Amino acid sequence: MHRQPLPFCRISTHLHFGGPYLKTPKPKGDIKAMKNPVTILQHDAPVIEELLLEEVPPGEIQRFLLHLVTDGMGLPVFIPIIIARGMEDGPVVGLTAAVHGNELNGIPVIQRLFREVRPRELRGTLVGVPVVNIPSLLRKRRRFIDGTDLNHIMPGKPDGNVSQVYAYRIVNWIVNKFDYLIDLHTASFGRVNSYYIRADMSAPETRKMALLQNAQIIVHNPPSDGTLRGAADALGIHAITLEVGNPNTFQKGLIRSGLTGIHNLLNDLKMTDAEFEAPESPAVTCRHSYWLYTDTGGILTVYPSVAQMVKAGEVVATLRNIFGDLIREYTAPEDGIVIGKSVSPINQTGGRILHLGILERNDGMME
Repeated sequence: MHRQPLPFCRISTHLHFGGPYLKTPKPKGDIKAMKNPVTILQHDAPVIEELLLEEVPPGEIQRFLLHLVTDGMGLPVFIPIIIARGMEDGPVVGLTAAVHGNELNGIPVIQRLFREVRPRELRGTLVGVPVVNIPSLLRKRRRFIDGTDLNHIMPGKPDGNVSQVYAYRIVNWIVNKFDYLIDLHTASFGRVNSYYIRADMSAPETRKMALLQNAQIIVHNPPSDGTLRGAADALGIHAITLEVGNPNTFQKGLIRSGLTGIHNLLNDLKMTDAEFEAPESPAVTCRHSYWLYTDTGGILTVYPSVAQMVKAGEVVATLRNIFGDLIREYTAPEDGIVIGKSVSPINQTGGRILHLGILERNDGMME
């Protein structure tokens, strides 16, 4: 039997996952029979061509596959979406992950959040997008298929190139439904991060969102052109970026921390009655940050750990040639905190060393 289409879903009737020609092979030996993954998708995540949150029944969690674009074989590229609609009206909070295809920690954050939320006790709507950049996730690459960084071209163009159209539809078909956005990221290849937040700390609502996340570090960073956060801000959506650890891996402790901060936000917005969890120590707030780079190539060693304070003039890295001779020492140009750093020893001229955060002034003002 086929599940009846939901009344609000524009189902692509030409797409068919099952049928008489698709047979599930019988398990051999003692292998336990499992559900066919195609059948799971067919019945539990209908294909839709338009996202209409108000048509999800109150008190339910539903999953969908949004047909965003079509690939070079004429096959659909689907965006997975999870929606939890509460019994009462309230804000729409959206969570996105994997805008870069190698940034994975945000995926289980969203999955676990929807396992924990109780929609019949929810006020408002939660929307989770576990993977934004589907093509790059499957290729285990950071950038989109044309080599573009999606988080540098938001909100895209409706009639642009492949990456611009993809970005445009993410923003205009999905993100513009939100009142609040938490965009989950990690470090990139060859680097590691602390658990930190990028937010406009001069805006009261985003400042509050950032402080609720129980992060190690918060960086004041007004929405910049080209980012998903910036595109959301331009639409009047309160948005912050969570940098949740390292690429190409799942880190249980950071996943749990990300969940805690999201639950704190839902509690603050009166969407849930979950207990507020205070941080073990206050976040270090930075008025701005920047990367240090090498001026020649060699084998790099970076000494401080992430979230470690450094003093102006302190040696933070050394560079050696292939024979092991010391050729450079790099020092901190000013006092600050290490937000992230390179862990890739082979470092060409202009390679990254560490990401230095400059602390908030004593009067609490940002630059």
